[in-house]
Amino acid sequence: MSQRRETAQPIRRLYDGLSSLANAERYLFTPSDMRALVPDISAEAYRALLSRAARDGKLERICRGLYFYRPVKPTTGLLLFHAAARLRAHEFNYISLETALSDAGIISQIPMNWITLMSSGRSNLIKCGLWGTIEFVHTAQKAEALSGQLDYDSKCRMWRAKPALAIRDMKAAKRNLDLIDWSIANEFV
Repeated sequence: MSQRRETAQPIRRLYDGLSSLANAERYLFTPSDMRALVPDISAEAYRALLSRAARDGKLERICRGLYFYRPVKPTTGLLLFHAAARLRAHEFNYISLETALSDAGIISQIPMNWITLMSSGRSNLIKCGLWGTIEFVHTAQKAEALSGQLDYDSKCRMWRAKPALAIRDMKAAKRNLDLIDWSIANEFV
């Protein structure tokens, strides 16, 4: 069986490998994740393979360095959060600013297809095509200094700021505070 698998066409090995790895919880893959499925082809052939998989409709490039395996149907509405967690897996990140305040009902306008995160990495906007935008805002805060101010959101696979921290982050990042409903926000500060 393994010999047959090794002689199979690279595209078939890629699809078979992704099918065996992917599920509703794991559907985003980096090029290096997928490279392990076809280690015997050249870098040029590998790039062509990813392009073919995209043309076939099996892979969709979310942003630089991240692909969505389309046959899997992920939980709707969470792809941007999951993408952010994968893209900055080695940084300290948490949901904050407008996203956290909107989810807590403190900002009445819901940011559509845009999520805001604080990150120990550099500030950056990552466009994810039709899926939306991930905004990372740099923070020098350390995880241990925020103990008790964050909750883990298992659906998003990220830490989430409690309202008081999100408001503090808004001020520190010099964000527009006009959308905040202070009659609700004052309960948290």
